[in-house]
Amino acid sequence: MPDREPVSATNLDRYGDEALPWSRAREALLDPPEMATWFLSTIRPDGKPHAAGVGAGWHEGDIYFTAGAGTRKARNLARSPECVIAVALKGLDLVLEGRAERVEDAGLVKEVIEREFAPGWPAQVEGTQIVGPYSAPSAGPPPWDMYRFRFDTVFGVATKEPNGATRWRFD
Repeated sequence: MPDREPVSATNLDRYGDEALPWSRAREALLDPPEMATWFLSTIRPDGKPHAAGVGAGWHEGDIYFTAGAGTRKARNLARSPECVIAVALKGLDLVLEGRAERVEDAGLVKEVIEREFAPGWPAQVEGTQIVGPYSAPSAGPPPWDMYRFRFDTVFGVATKEPNGATRWRFD
């Protein structure tokens, strides 16, 4: 699937700066800092929020992350796929709203692991699940499932010039 383009952009800046172009956010997503922490927020059964750091990667217009089936985030997503991911990138903080669903395509899991996660993570794909000697503590014990996060709204706030704040909406 090719990268998506926003259907609208709203300038949220209060200081006279122009709306940020989506290309700036996309470039930042394609080249995150080496130690970027992506925070996933899900909804608990009682309606309270739950947040956890996840390892994530951008692949063909969506964000992918992993979680063990027994983790709170995986159980929350199984009940309600609506979630939020927040990340501080190079010169731009992003908050992405959307839905995450477990990837059931073994070929896609393998492709994403090899392209987005392989250099720093000696993981292997077995069917649609991932195994390896380690993962982030918040991922829970192996095997791990892969999730595709498809966003519909993104908020960007520049942390370097040119400054600005923008909301992008997607189909």
